[in-house]
Amino acid sequence: MAPQVVSSPFLKPFFLKTPLSVASPRRQRRHTLPASEFRNLTPQDAISVFEIEREAFISVSGECPLTLDEVLSFLGQCPELSMGWFEEGQLVAFIIGSGWDKEKLEKKALTTHVPDSPTVHIHVLSVHRHCRQQGKGSILLWRYLQYLRCLPGLRRALLVCEEFLVPFYQKAGFKEKGPSAINVAALTFTEMEYQLGGLAYARRNSGC
Repeated sequence: MAPQVVSSPFLKPFFLKTPLSVASPRRQRRHTLPASEFRNLTPQDAISVFEIEREAFISVSGECPLTLDEVLSFLGQCPELSMGWFEEGQLVAFIIGSGWDKEKLEKKALTTHVPDSPTVHIHVLSVHRHCRQQGKGSILLWRYLQYLRCLPGLRRALLVCEEFLVPFYQKAGFKEKGPSAINVAALTFTEMEYQLGGLAYARRNSGC
């Protein structure tokens, strides 16, 4: 099945501009930095994705949500359910999702993509170590959720997270569903749900 191509305002690049140069009053000019771009990821981005993921998670929990092979698999099967934030061509943050067709997440959901399903399972959201504490995770998650509203047939997003991350996702609009049936080693998780229906800002105002 060919990857879905979506026209969405939440995948368009935007440009950051520096203040006017003051080095030479006679030659003041505006400099435009390269685009800060949000786009779907491809298998060619897998190494960068895995390096950011590994650095972020190994030091905290000793486990990566996705192996490199799983990253490659999901980016090959459902790239339209991923989003990367690139600055000057470098990946600084990303989200990887896949399709799921049951009410709650199960262990099988960690490695499975179910095509044409109404639910997105968000596997991982990660930010490069040099770009943390800047609000990038919240910004990327907001853009991703608005982007999902542009994809036909999607009704909700699910994820599991450790207890200390529950407030972060609640601020983004997720609701707590209770303890997850999924566990990894000694780690336990809370399942969170985000309804994509209603508040159809993207569809009404963007032509997507």
